[in-house]
Amino acid sequence: MSIPKDYAERVYAGVLGKIIGVYLGRPFEGWSYERIMRELGEIRYYVHDRLKVPLIVTDDDISGTFTFLRALPDYGNSRDLTTEQVGQTWLNYIIEQRTILWWGGMGNSTEHTAYLRLKNGIPAPRSGSIELNGRVIAEQIGAQIFIDGWGMVAPGNPALAADLARRAGSVSHDGEAVYAAQVIAAMEAAAFVESDINTLIDCGLSFIPKDSLVYRMIGDIRAWHAQQSDWRETRDRIASQYGYDRYQGNCHVIPNHALIILALLYGNDNFQQSLSIVNTAGWDTDCNSGNVGCLLGIKNGLDTINAGPDWRGPVADRLYLPTADGGRAISDAVSEAYSIVNIGLSLAGEPAYTPKNGARFSFEMPGSVQGFSVDADAVLKNEEGHSAEGKRSLAIHYSHSAQGKVTRAFTPTFIPPETLTMSGYALIASPTLYAGQQVRAHIEAASGNSQTPDTITCRLFIRVYNGEDNLSTLYGPDEALAPGNNALLAWRIPDTASQPIAQIGIEVATQEPTEGTLYLDYLTWEGEPDVILTTPESGGTVWRRAWANAVDHNMSRLAEPYRITQNSGTGLLIQGTREWQNYRVSAPISISLARTAGIGARVQGLKRYYALLLCNDNKARLVKVLNGSRVLAEVDYAVETFHSYDLSLQVVGNRLQGWIDGQLLLDVEDNHTPLEGGAIALLCEEGTLSIGAVQVKPARYT
Repeated sequence: MSIPKDYAERVYAGVLGKIIGVYLGRPFEGWSYERIMRELGEIRYYVHDRLKVPLIVTDDDISGTFTFLRALPDYGNSRDLTTEQVGQTWLNYIIEQRTILWWGGMGNSTEHTAYLRLKNGIPAPRSGSIELNGRVIAEQIGAQIFIDGWGMVAPGNPALAADLARRAGSVSHDGEAVYAAQVIAAMEAAAFVESDINTLIDCGLSFIPKDSLVYRMIGDIRAWHAQQSDWRETRDRIASQYGYDRYQGNCHVIPNHALIILALLYGNDNFQQSLSIVNTAGWDTDCNSGNVGCLLGIKNGLDTINAGPDWRGPVADRLYLPTADGGRAISDAVSEAYSIVNIGLSLAGEPAYTPKNGARFSFEMPGSVQGFSVDADAVLKNEEGHSAEGKRSLAIHYSHSAQGKVTRAFTPTFIPPETLTMSGYALIASPTLYAGQQVRAHIEAASGNSQTPDTITCRLFIRVYNGEDNLSTLYGPDEALAPGNNALLAWRIPDTASQPIAQIGIEVATQEPTEGTLYLDYLTWEGEPDVILTTPESGGTVWRRAWANAVDHNMSRLAEPYRITQNSGTGLLIQGTREWQNYRVSAPISISLARTAGIGARVQGLKRYYALLLCNDNKARLVKVLNGSRVLAEVDYAVETFHSYDLSLQVVGNRLQGWIDGQLLLDVEDNHTPLEGGAIALLCEEGTLSIGAVQVKPARYT
């Protein structure tokens, strides 16, 4: 089946629907219908402020949905993706006890149980099977929660979506839980080409056994809907016949799947009404609301989200994805939508979608702001036109009532200050922008009138954490811009003294009181970093959080910025992004005790990287970890404990070179599925490692 012409926009609407639904239901997750009605009343809009909690949070429903889908690109976007490969994707991106899953323990949390099976060498799908874990554990809600992406990569192909959902869901679940996930995924795939809810439900049901409980329950709810116009009456019947008290476990799929069907049937195709029903009805509100929001976003597009109250303004496209791939943690709905779209296009044999030559912030989706916010006395709005290579831009409408006033529009590139103490899942992240990288932004000044000044002054800026863990500002060069003119701003990010960059933005200044508009066409950056990562002389603590922490113990001292300990297996301390390609990473290391220790490059998680290692069998090795570990090259090398070694690992194309104390000892080409980009890491296997200042620079070709 051909890809719909509006595929990208419909996926974006689906992603928005998902995150809006999750943010809406998250503050009262697990509440009963009675408690919701008593304390909140019917849910018609966000209630986070009433409950004194933040709106934009790290949430397993979001991070799992958009992370597990990476199995497809990681394994070549093959339609033959296996359940075992999805299981390996879990092990690659999940940091144990810290990200994505509810860490409730073996036999209590379904996902944690499956993770432990995978970690202990039991492959998927056995890791999530009823045979191994029992029916109660296997039929909880998780497979349904994480399923939306598998529907969105198969537009108009519900059979493929249902099959992918089965493979992905079987990593951790079985039986009715997988059937429920298949129904949702198939409906979402079909929603790209079909608008009738009942037809979509029929489609979803066609992929599961007719004697399944999910099939029978949906039939009952449809019959009750035909008899009863009040959704509350049908909710009571669901509670009576399919409620939580009928099933064991912490969060069974059956009651929650029932509420999704309830909201879709009684929501009258209205985004707000459907979300109101599924959230007011209670139980696992953020999960159910996320599935409903995603399906309706896909089916009805952005118009359905825009038709009610302002769902999008408070969210501003923002979402967080804390994983071992820390450079992708600070994300937005447009970026994740484009990732999904390009997976779907690849599966269909179509070329990639790269608006504005793949600019990080392109604003090509209607209404998108991609996490940008603005100072007071200014307004942001996505508008048509004012783009050199696209159709839309971000309009910054400013009003300067005093001489010399400035307006700043900016977006996060690292952990925002307001989330540093966020409860729940920690926001594990690396910055997306580093010193040495080249930033480009195309801007245009609105045409003026007799009151418009001859020029405005524009410049890029970054905000960097400082010794007090507050933000300090660094500026790029000024650009004078006359009304109606455009300009390309370019800036090589300066050294930040080992402090992480928290925000990037653009400033517009005028010398006299005025009103006007600056259009930001796109903003992007490229190139390798040129940084030293060590203890900042200015102090502070946030710099430590720039590393995705996947070691058992992570300590730092003035004399040794990094001291890591791993009790069993291999631990990694990771920083950087997938965009880094050709560079050299160097660091002095001293081993207290370890089987292997060293530095990594092109790190794409816990199970995908290159590493230069010193080994306790008196070998130095270049290894590749991808579907297991493989030695690319090795030499004899006497390794002493408590002795400092200067290690350097350079990656250029498929060539890897390793230096120890300035001597090139290892030089090899990887001609078998080379890793093309990724972060750096400090690695330790079963022991303790001390590391000095870590340097990352563009590769020196030798």
